[in-house]
Amino acid sequence: MIDYNSEAQAYDTTRGGEPRAQAAAEALEQLLPQGPATVLDIACGTGIVTRRLQRPGRTVLGVDRSPGMLVPAVRRIPGGAVCGDATRLPFASGSVDAVVMVWLLHLVPDPERVLAEALRVLRPGGRLVTTVDKEAAYFTEDSDLARATAELRRQYAPHAPDGHARIRDWAAAHGLRPVGEARFPGTGQGRGARQWREAIDAGRIPWCTRADAEQVAEAVRRLAALPDQETPIADPLYRLLALEVSGPPAP
Repeated sequence: MIDYNSEAQAYDTTRGGEPRAQAAAEALEQLLPQGPATVLDIACGTGIVTRRLQRPGRTVLGVDRSPGMLVPAVRRIPGGAVCGDATRLPFASGSVDAVVMVWLLHLVPDPERVLAEALRVLRPGGRLVTTVDKEAAYFTEDSDLARATAELRRQYAPHAPDGHARIRDWAAAHGLRPVGEARFPGTGQGRGARQWREAIDAGRIPWCTRADAEQVAEAVRRLAALPDQETPIADPLYRLLALEVSGPPAP
């Protein structure tokens, strides 16, 4: 797990900055309820996306367990950012109209606990919007990168906590129904072939650390053969899923 306290100062600039935050907010806006509402952003981080969700008549709140990340969040959403854990939210049951979770569920081994807590604070008819399949975002569209690594990923990609099917199955069992999807680019987050090779060599790519050494070497050779080694192959394309509470929250 990343130490978000130590990462906080440079987090925005190393994660796509304002352009990526704007893209995320625009996609979220497609799925959020319109009109007066209370929206809670769980794991709001620095608040760079959260602040863009503010609208006349809409109350926007953010919660994060990293005090370091909350320092800029407090400036961006004055009076609306608090410290708290996603599995024990400091909010009353049935107190918000929408919950947003961006780049969170892929980090937790037990996403159902986070989802259950989000459901607890939602009002009947409320909406939950979350990213899914985060680690697959670089391979959503066809590219040289996707083709060069396809077999390794097919065989060795670890089970994703935020897998689309897993989240939809949980939702169906807890009285939520899917009501929409959206995608947004991780602007500025694309990697060139050389960067991918370096990440593989450094052991930072899970579906390579579990694979046969010769298979990994073959994928690296394919990446090395690509032209324009420094040019980003593709920005990741993140997927959002919106779920709506169809009845009273589950006990």
